Amino acid sequence: MATAVEAAIAAGRIQRSFFRQHLAIDKKGPIDLVTAADIAVEQDFRQRIALRFPTHTVLGEEGVAAAEPPVSAFRWIVDPIDGTTNFAHGVALFCVSIALEVDGEIRLGVIYDPIADELFTAERGEGARLNGAPIHVSHAQTLIDALLVTGFPYDTEHRARQVRIFGALLERTRGVRRLGSAALDLSYVAAGRFDAFWEEHLHAWDIAAGSLLVAEAGGRVTDYRDQALEIFRGEILASNGRVHEAVRRVVVDPDSPG
Repeated sequence: MATAVEAAIAAGRIQRSFFRQHLAIDKKGPIDLVTAADIAVEQDFRQRIALRFPTHTVLGEEGVAAAEPPVSAFRWIVDPIDGTTNFAHGVALFCVSIALEVDGEIRLGVIYDPIADELFTAERGEGARLNGAPIHVSHAQTLIDALLVTGFPYDTEHRARQVRIFGALLERTRGVRRLGSAALDLSYVAAGRFDAFWEEHLHAWDIAAGSLLVAEAGGRVTDYRDQALEIFRGEILASNGRVHEAVRRVVVDPDSPG
């Protein structure tokens, strides 16, 4: 955890040094961006892990090792900037997300928002914290009292269904937000700011740390079938637990009567 926190704070310094500056921006897809800051943060993280834990592997969004199978029981999963599109446009909603997987189980998660200076941390079985203070999910009991958050896939072909779900839940809840950072969305569910988050077509680095945060803050995390979360399937529903099934029913069938 000490290494993860140190790396997250260092990542935040790098992000701030690039933020709202003239950035080198490339495209990984029609609307999927990568910046020089993403590369710099991940390189710094990989160097730290190689120095501290040379036998550990790293699964990173921008690294060439992303598609390789783990060769160690210890694997770090990192998103150097979750919310790259926000970052590239000068919108102050982004973070670094770091998780440690041990024998296939996520054991710790760290998410740091350098603009708000908010450090979210969780260790399996030890609860979740924000800047050192314990956090817990919300107490909303019904959809009409719930504030939800989601995102939309970079693959524009899959957006139509998500728009239908968004609209259906917008009619049934206090509101639905779209921040542009799945890791922050999950952090905010853990902190009780949102009552539920759902999204699909995500990558492991988007949700590995955040899913642990929600679980350790007393929430519930599953896939759309109400099965245990598999971070490599890219489908997640995370909530305070109380509104979980109500949200899930709409996500599965947005055209069902309210």
